[in-house]
Amino acid sequence: MSRDTGAGLPSPSPSPTSSSHSRRVCLESPSFRAPFSEDHFLAVCREVAKSREAATGSWQLMADSAGFSIYRMLDEKSGLYEYKVYSYLSDCSPELCADVYMDLNYRKKWDQYLREMCEKNLDGRTVIYWELKFPFPLANRDYVFIRERQDMEVDGEKIYVILAKSVSTSKFPEKPGIVRVKNYKQSVAFQSDGKKGTKVFMWYFDDPGGKVPPWLVNWATKVNRMGAKWLGPTNNSFSTDGITIIFITKCWKRKSQA
Repeated sequence: MSRDTGAGLPSPSPSPTSSSHSRRVCLESPSFRAPFSEDHFLAVCREVAKSREAATGSWQLMADSAGFSIYRMLDEKSGLYEYKVYSYLSDCSPELCADVYMDLNYRKKWDQYLREMCEKNLDGRTVIYWELKFPFPLANRDYVFIRERQDMEVDGEKIYVILAKSVSTSKFPEKPGIVRVKNYKQSVAFQSDGKKGTKVFMWYFDDPGGKVPPWLVNWATKVNRMGAKWLGPTNNSFSTDGITIIFITKCWKRKSQA
């Protein structure tokens, strides 16, 4: 069986509340210096404050179990889905969740799909590269992206928001045999549940590229999502198409107290 070689699909990269899309940011463009607007951060804050039932309209409920509500919406241009996840973590503060999410060195210890990762400072911004392992016969995928964290205060509530999106730069040239994911965006927010836990919101889209038909990507994602709901009670974890997010809070607490 042959491996996929990387012929690209259309290139969407939506905002967290809309299915409209724009292409990745080029490091030479002015938008690289201010890639995320204040309105974007505020829009994500509004999402985490919503109830799970608020994702209506074109959003389709995929799974609702064990503290996870997962929605998807079809992007007609690419034939792929974007996703929203509403969840709760019962034993982890929002600040701790944000710290875990931002800690790339710690990620190397728990992300079994992460093959390689490095960072470079370009024009005053940290650009992240990582390669993810994909199952045979699919080629591995790699990402080049920027991200930004803001600790917001909205209506007296502190909300930790992290935005990320792919960028184009010659500093991380494409590698033979690895498919570059050129259209990736993610928004994550953490807010206190009023007790000892955290309300989590995540919006996600990427186009994995390669000669992978959209129906196969969507099917594999659906299977992954349905499995993810069983992980919540024991591991406080959920996963997304290209990048896995797992909050293993007990392990982090042991690390913090060491």
